[in-house]
Parts: sequence; C-alpha cells; structure tokens
Amino acid sequence: MMEEKAKIDDTSKKRCGFVAIIGLPNAGKSTLLNQLLGTKVSIVSPKPQTTRFNIRGVLTRDNYQIVFIDTPGIHDAKSLMNKLMVEQALNTLAEVDAILWVLDAANRSPKEESSLLEVIKSANKPTILALNKVDLIKNKNELLPVIDYFSKLYEFKAIVPVSALERDGLDELEEELVKLLPESEFYYPPEMATDLPLRLFVAEIIREKVFLNTYQEIPYSVAVEVNEIEENPENGVLVIRATIFCERDSQKGILIGKGGRMLKKIGTLAREELEFLLKRKVYLELWVKTLEGWREKESQLKRLILPYQ
Repeated sequence: MMEEKAKIDDTSKKRCGFVAIIGLPNAGKSTLLNQLLGTKVSIVSPKPQTTRFNIRGVLTRDNYQIVFIDTPGIHDAKSLMNKLMVEQALNTLAEVDAILWVLDAANRSPKEESSLLEVIKSANKPTILALNKVDLIKNKNELLPVIDYFSKLYEFKAIVPVSALERDGLDELEEELVKLLPESEFYYPPEMATDLPLRLFVAEIIREKVFLNTYQEIPYSVAVEVNEIEENPENGVLVIRATIFCERDSQKGILIGKGGRMLKKIGTLAREELEFLLKRKVYLELWVKTLEGWREKESQLKRLILPYQ
C-alpha cells in the first residue's frame, strides 16, 4: 500500500536523486533512514554522535529511487575525529539534489538550529524539514507555532511532522521527497538497500553493541576493525574476526569485563543481530586492544573511521 500511495503516476519517467539527511546529534536521523528503507543500514543508539561517516541507504519503488546519505550530526566539534565527521557532513551538501533536515521537535536547541539553518541557506538546495519525535509531544497543537516559525525562517519545500520510531508521517515525507528528484535512471540495482561494504557493516553492528552496553567516554573512545571474513566450507558458517580498539588500558579492562563477561555480551548481541540481518549462521571472534590517542591521529582516523569515503 505504501508503494502505491507514494509513487508518481505510471506515465511519468523514472526519477532518481541523492538526498542528504542532516541534523543535530541525536535528532533521529539514522532511525528515520532505517524506517524509510524498512531495513537496518545505519546503527542507532540513545547516545548522541553515534554516526561517524556517511551511510548511503537506497529506497527503490517502481518508478523512483531515493539515495539517502545519512551524515554525522553537525555540532561544535572539538576533537580531530569530530571535526572530520562534521566536515564530511558539510561537504556532502554540495553533491546532493536535496536536503532532508531532521529536527527533534520534542527537544529543541534554538541556537544550534540557527547555525544549522545558515548551513542549509549556504548550500542552496531544495530542503524538506522533518519535525521528528512528535510521538513525545502530548498536545499536537504545540506543533502549529513551530511549523509557523520555521515556515517564516526559510522557504522549505515542505515541513512534515513525523515520528520515525512510530513510522507516523513517513508516507507523506516520502511523497514530498519524490517531488524533488530529477528525472534519471536508477543509480543502484532495485534490490540494493546500501552500498556499505560488508566489513564496515559488520564493524558498525559491533560498535553499536559497545554504544548500547558501555557508558561515559568509553563508547566514544572505541573503534572496530574487521580483520577477516571467511566462509567455513564445511558448514557454510560465516567466520568473522574483529578487533575493538580503545584509547586506554583501563577502558580495555571495562570492555572485557570480569571474567570476560562484557566482551562476551557484546559479541553475543552482535552475532545474533548479524545472523538476523545477513540471514545466515555467524561465528564471531572479538579481541580488545589499546591504541593510545587514536582519535587525534589522522592516520588512525583514516584507517578506522573514514575508510569508506
């Protein structure tokens, strides 16, 4: 039903284009992307700044294809790693056909929103504003002044209230996005949901489990590198070996946990999700190693954070 509702009439030509998803950290960009695609391509957590590099997600219907680019949250970056993340997000805006600004309507940040709006104005691309997390707003009438406020600030092509978590408003959002696509043949095969290489996809799933099960600075001090992926010819099991890097030995101890319990938990959760997403049996081996100060070393950042760019 969703496909029928959102598609353009059958006589129209094919449309295809790139849409950058931007927003402040923790606005729900990755959740929105996953929900639009109906499958997981970008990791999520309640913690801000989970996304570290651009993730492409491909939504294909009968006569249009939207290539979403989920970007790292734009913020006032301090570390070299975060500066590179923000730079990557900003550079993306010059290469897309349209922008989708995802804004947390339940937790406004006017000062940061104003800065982001200036970025959008400079990019000068057709932009849709998605007011996300409306499920957290009990009185929906409170949205009316917010919509009025933003409609006077900038000429958005549409302002759409949505709840990515509850899938509310996503059909309308998709319809509005299709209107911004240029006429073009598809860039990707219809069955493809992302062009993220398997090694990076696996590394991201493991990192997500670190984010969900550790606290304070530890998740931000961690990077994951997949060392090997091979299929066992005897039983068809996908054998994956990966290393979790942290910055200090004290963090290494926490990641491993007493008797190895934390590492086992992270590994089990990652393996179970990988088996679900890849639809095959997985054997996962994890190691934890200390790599001091890797977030401030450009060579390590290019190796661990930006290998896809």
